[in-house]
Amino acid sequence: MAVDNALSSPLGPPACEKDAKALQFIEEMTRNTDSVQEDVLAKILTQNAEVEYLKRFDLDGATDRETFKSKIPMIRYEDLQPEIQRIANGDRSSILSTHPISEFLTSSGTSAGERKLMPTIKQELDRRQLLYSLLMPVMNLYVPGLDKGKGLYFLFVKSETRTPGGLFARPVLTSYYKSDHFKTRPYDPYNVYTSPNEAILCADSFQSMYTQMLCGLLEREQVLRVGAVFASGLLRAIRFLQLHWRELSDDIESGMLNQEITDPSVKDCMVKILKPDPDLAEFVRMECSKENWEGIVTRIWPNTKYLDVIVTGAMAQYIPTLDYYSGGLPLACTMYASSECYFGLNLNPMSKPSEVCYTIMPNMAYFEFLPHEPAGFTHDSTPKLVDLADVELGKEYELVITTFAGLYRYRVGDILRVTGFHNSAPQFHFVRRKNVLLSIDSDKTDEAELQKAVENASQLLREFNTSVVEYTSYADTKTIPGHYVIYWELLVKDSANSPRDKVLNQCCLAMEECLNSVYRQGRVADHSIGPLEIRVVKNGTFEELMDYAISRGASINQYKVPRCVNFNPIMELLDSRVVSKHFSPALPYWTPERRR
Repeated sequence: MAVDNALSSPLGPPACEKDAKALQFIEEMTRNTDSVQEDVLAKILTQNAEVEYLKRFDLDGATDRETFKSKIPMIRYEDLQPEIQRIANGDRSSILSTHPISEFLTSSGTSAGERKLMPTIKQELDRRQLLYSLLMPVMNLYVPGLDKGKGLYFLFVKSETRTPGGLFARPVLTSYYKSDHFKTRPYDPYNVYTSPNEAILCADSFQSMYTQMLCGLLEREQVLRVGAVFASGLLRAIRFLQLHWRELSDDIESGMLNQEITDPSVKDCMVKILKPDPDLAEFVRMECSKENWEGIVTRIWPNTKYLDVIVTGAMAQYIPTLDYYSGGLPLACTMYASSECYFGLNLNPMSKPSEVCYTIMPNMAYFEFLPHEPAGFTHDSTPKLVDLADVELGKEYELVITTFAGLYRYRVGDILRVTGFHNSAPQFHFVRRKNVLLSIDSDKTDEAELQKAVENASQLLREFNTSVVEYTSYADTKTIPGHYVIYWELLVKDSANSPRDKVLNQCCLAMEECLNSVYRQGRVADHSIGPLEIRVVKNGTFEELMDYAISRGASINQYKVPRCVNFNPIMELLDSRVVSKHFSPALPYWTPERRR
């Protein structure tokens, strides 16, 4: 239903009256960025005036920016950890927020190898829901007719635990899917999924994926968009179809659900959905049995208009594989969010992945920006934080947030570049996560963690009088799921007693045991990361690597071995020198329970 011109938005003509109100809200927020931000900070400081953390800094009830900036320090997670631990242990006093902390959202970033715990309050669900409600009105400006079909989205809940004080600790999307905001959401013709709630909420990842894929196949003609949260998740779904199309087509032909699906709520739900369809079963067998899977998404779901996945940051490495399987469908990145806070949305969701920029919505939190300088560049003094409305085009910043839930001037660790403005609201390109070396899914491994893992594994080489001379790494995303590849150059002092394959395989596992809990959960529970691989290279390989870098202009005095590589000529050089390959023979230790 088109709406009259009186409700039209500068973003474009809305698809319906509900969309018109959403687009109008975006316009109001982005026209008044600075005053909205001023108001948000005043509300946060008024609401939390009596909390223990803020009272330490003698704000004396002040809610203005100048006093706030002069008295409240910029912090990292480790600075807040004692307060967070007290809340986790059951202290219910007003430590960070006047409103009770309702749960902790587990960040994909880690501290001391464990997921960070981000405090949240019930009111934040309303704020997150508000941002979700803006996504489809924007998408409808670019892709018409999305109310005429369904979305095939692969959505999953992940492991959750309780803190000693009884609060849930779980990923932000698990929290959202388990909330009434999601489970009892009102019907919206523009936002209908093929996956029933029962399948999404099933904690068993195999049963959940199987049922969601089955429902997607049953409604193949209805599917207008295919998605997952991350690009890696969608590729895992395609790989799942490659492995299980025979069982899925048998279910479709017989109308009987695979006996491996034992979850009672899923079984009850599927009884109503699954009916014998021999023609569809034959079609699935015919397409999936072909050796060539290029364009499989549009072959099976022919009406798909775009893929809805995050392909910015570390996920950009998956774009060529997604293009292959989808036949080059547009890739839509719709929003920018984290466990700490939901930030904003992409007002041009059909832009190329390399051009994606997010408009931060000034009502979500109070935002500041720390000017980010290139490595090696140092300031004489502490750089001044910049307000949302005052960032400069082309400059890079680290995001700093103050939230209603009790984070004050908190460094998120995301590096953003200003690419433009919508009204007075800046638009940012996500550059990278600070200090992240390797990432396959939601895992983030930094250089210190990798170094520690290599040191841990190399202990196993001591009895063979062997040591690791040099190493580098890369995230291999050509396999599904992707996996870490570590190149080792070894010094073997006694060739008659050199470490055998079994020992080097154990070295892979020893490295995995040393990596953070997010990585190990991806390996053990989510199956989103494959076994770690060590590739042993010939002696002298890393000298060749240095010669190559110097031939390209690197200074011999300042050259350092890169701890992660993704430049094709360097990877080709390394791979041409590989003498043996080794994989982790088992899963590393992981449990949903935190170590402390």
